[in-house]
Amino acid sequence: MCEKTSSSRPRAMISRSALAASASAAVDAGGRIADLRKDAWGHGVLAIAHAVTGAGAAAVLVDYAEEAEMLRLEGIEAVTEGVADIDPFLLYGLPDAEGTLQTIPVMRLVGRILSTKPLKAGDAVSYGYTHRATRDTTAALITGGYAQGIVRALGNAAHVEIDGVQRPIVGRVAMDVCVVDLQDATDPQPGVDATYFGGTGPAGPGLARWSAVTGLTIAELIAVAGSHAERGWEA
Repeated sequence: MCEKTSSSRPRAMISRSALAASASAAVDAGGRIADLRKDAWGHGVLAIAHAVTGAGAAAVLVDYAEEAEMLRLEGIEAVTEGVADIDPFLLYGLPDAEGTLQTIPVMRLVGRILSTKPLKAGDAVSYGYTHRATRDTTAALITGGYAQGIVRALGNAAHVEIDGVQRPIVGRVAMDVCVVDLQDATDPQPGVDATYFGGTGPAGPGLARWSAVTGLTIAELIAVAGSHAERGWEA
């Protein structure tokens, strides 16, 4: 399969219910200041600031004086110096290194199927042909590539969730798209969601796998992916 570029970026879907629950759990666990640097780790600083201070946090830590001033106009105490002592993994619903989640992920990173194509055993996909089908199957082209934080090392090493089932990313990740082996799926149609990480399904703790594969921290991975996605909201 040949890659095609697409103007469609992945979507960073922020869950209102998960945000409320995670903010409360993080504040209840102790601490006064929440870490909202890097646009609240890619989640969007304003919404997270309202949620965490509404749950009882005394202040938030941000990168820039302009951000702090904007938040103060919203009635939120914000600082650019000091140490954040509210657990960010609880606040954002992130997995530990073993993939354990203490709260539901606040962000779900979602691509969508652009097209599907049958593959015969031996057919290769993506640049450099690092993957060849071992049997007849169907491949899907998915929005999201290394320009949006889907790190190249994830090719042949990570999965996306489609219709509640994990499907492997195969071949090299391209700039704006990647290829997924649908295996025994009933040929999902273009437009169907493909969840990279987050949500309440099997992709929920996916960032733990990403971190193990890439050597990057979960904070680095989610901040980059979130800042390069189209942000939206869901229940």
